[in-house]
Amino acid sequence: MKGIIGKKIGMTSIFAEDGKQIACTIIEAGPCTVTQVKTPEVDGYSAVQLALGDKKEKHSTKSEINHYAKAQTAPKKFVKEFRNYDLEAALGTTLTLDMFSEGDTVEVVGTTKGKGFQGVVKRHGFSGVGEATHGQHDRSRAPGSIGGSSYPARVFKGMRMAGRMGNDRVKTKGLKVLKLFPEKNYLLVSGSVPGHNGSIVLIQK
Repeated sequence: MKGIIGKKIGMTSIFAEDGKQIACTIIEAGPCTVTQVKTPEVDGYSAVQLALGDKKEKHSTKSEINHYAKAQTAPKKFVKEFRNYDLEAALGTTLTLDMFSEGDTVEVVGTTKGKGFQGVVKRHGFSGVGEATHGQHDRSRAPGSIGGSSYPARVFKGMRMAGRMGNDRVKTKGLKVLKLFPEKNYLLVSGSVPGHNGSIVLIQK
């Protein structure tokens, strides 16, 4: 597996050669620094730790400063570990979007937008309890019954109810790399990517 840490910039659209308009997302991919290389002999598994974005030393702990000093780099904001990494990545090297090429199919992992506490109509798509007639008063968006009183005399686990919505880790598969802009570290992928503009995403090949 190959991968890199990126930042979602926003959405736009381009026209394909056949004239079709394609919605796409702009991602700033890297540059990422290799801050640790794990091996089965030492750590029990093989992985590569990548870091993105500089962090002020006064906001970092001593252990963080010493950890990044081994890679001869400044403390970083975002760290991610990629298991079974295909690329030969030495400690302290910098990875960019050169690992991708136009036409590649990638997966993007991100955290969706948080919606806060929502009711069942918005959260689960309930249709409500019919029309507001025959004396029914402000119950059109209520969830209805959540269980019987005699049996099962409890609420089943997983019952769809109101609660916090969004802010979930989501992986979007089958996105195609449309264009590369190495001078800005920009990656143009087809379709939408989870998260708000400026959020951190993981791009995996």
